[in-house]
Amino acid sequence: MATKILKLFLTTVSLVIVLVFSASSGFGQTPPDFTTAIETVAEKVGPAVVSIKTQATERYHVRRQYFGSPFEDDAFNRFFAEFFGDYPDYEQKRMGLGSGVIIDKEGYILTNEHVVAGADKILVTLPDGRNFPATLKGTDPRTDLAVIKIDAENLPVAQLGDSETIKIGQWVVAIGNPFGQILSDPQPTVTTGVVSALHRSLPKTSRRDTDYSDLIQTDAAINPGNSGGPLVNLQGEVVGINVAIFSTSGGYQGIGFAIPSHYVKRIVNQLIKGEEIEYGYIGVAIQDMNPRLAQYFGINSTEGVVAVQVLEDSPAHDAGLKEGDVIIKVNGIPVKNGTMFVKYINNLNAGEKADLRVLRDKKELSIPVTIAKRPKLDRYGRIITDNAKSSTRPDDDTPVVMKNEWRGMIVENVTQDIAQRLNRDNPNGVFITKIDPSSPAAMAGLREGDVIIEINRQAVNNIGDFSRAVAKAKDGQALVRTIRGYFVLGE
Repeated sequence: MATKILKLFLTTVSLVIVLVFSASSGFGQTPPDFTTAIETVAEKVGPAVVSIKTQATERYHVRRQYFGSPFEDDAFNRFFAEFFGDYPDYEQKRMGLGSGVIIDKEGYILTNEHVVAGADKILVTLPDGRNFPATLKGTDPRTDLAVIKIDAENLPVAQLGDSETIKIGQWVVAIGNPFGQILSDPQPTVTTGVVSALHRSLPKTSRRDTDYSDLIQTDAAINPGNSGGPLVNLQGEVVGINVAIFSTSGGYQGIGFAIPSHYVKRIVNQLIKGEEIEYGYIGVAIQDMNPRLAQYFGINSTEGVVAVQVLEDSPAHDAGLKEGDVIIKVNGIPVKNGTMFVKYINNLNAGEKADLRVLRDKKELSIPVTIAKRPKLDRYGRIITDNAKSSTRPDDDTPVVMKNEWRGMIVENVTQDIAQRLNRDNPNGVFITKIDPSSPAAMAGLREGDVIIEINRQAVNNIGDFSRAVAKAKDGQALVRTIRGYFVLGE
């Protein structure tokens, strides 16, 4: 009897094990053989990955120094220049290297915009060793994507996948041509890793309007020259375009980033046609919510974004959005964070409506905003507009004792020189020159170099404004606005 019970138990356990294995394998489907999966991906996608070499011309001007006398000045040099002239301008060729992936049999190749930006000549080398000159078809600096074309037919093509379905921990393969000037071999390099994180953001660079706010992070080895190459899933589909690495040495340190393929799918046909890529715009700079801000604004969630700056004459300004408003929904969709909000607004067309649900003074309001086309920005990513505020003293009788220290930080007026170093349009505000690491200011997240422009919704244009604002703040929490965003200071 005991033997029969034991046999029945073992049979039941075996059945459960089989069912569990079947469920984890896709209801009985044979899982892919991982030992050959990378090899299969390399064979499938590798032939479509190309090496890109660029040449750009940079011009330099050198003034002639005539005698080296300490008495020389500009007038002296101009006088002799009339007779002898300056040295002629000279040119220098700058070479660049990157990768790309063929997305169409007619020779259209996807790469990064920064790989081909400013290039006079573009040369593409296929994995079989053939070289072709390429023409630039379309670029989009905001997503850092570009399409170039070579005159060739029946080329191997890589398929674009759906980056929205990838998950953290999923295996991926990076393919490209790192260190192409050293490894003079047309065959691309294959590296493997996993998706380390999603929706990663990189800070804006000072001279580009590129938005690196929704990137795939991977530990697959990415090195200089990999830019523009594909990040591929184990099905051989391109889920990203490799764009950057985080490194303290300039080489691989296990943190690479790729542009998700869903951005590519949205604009690739327009790039091929050479059309301008348009993005929705409302004219507001935002900041993610955090627990301290949520507590200050009386919100039970850290979802939503705070309007840090509303540009004058922008759609948001015209609709009535104010700095300090907390945006919690757009067109009925909850706003989880700034990346999601920017992505949603970017995907709207000019003329469409966006119904913003905001919290202002703990009251919920509906603010309908008409989407505009994203305008041209200057080299620092700002709209060229005169939004300077008056730095005159407010019309009140509050006695002021000039004070430049408060809650562990010391400030001074923003001079014109400091404003230029910070890429500011005007010198309004006060500049934090020193901060105590254990002070309320430091604990709130403020740091040396921050420019304070508001305290408890009161404008701070100079030391006088700062002194009046801190005199009114006295005890308790204080809401400090800097050009980086809002911070809540404790006592």
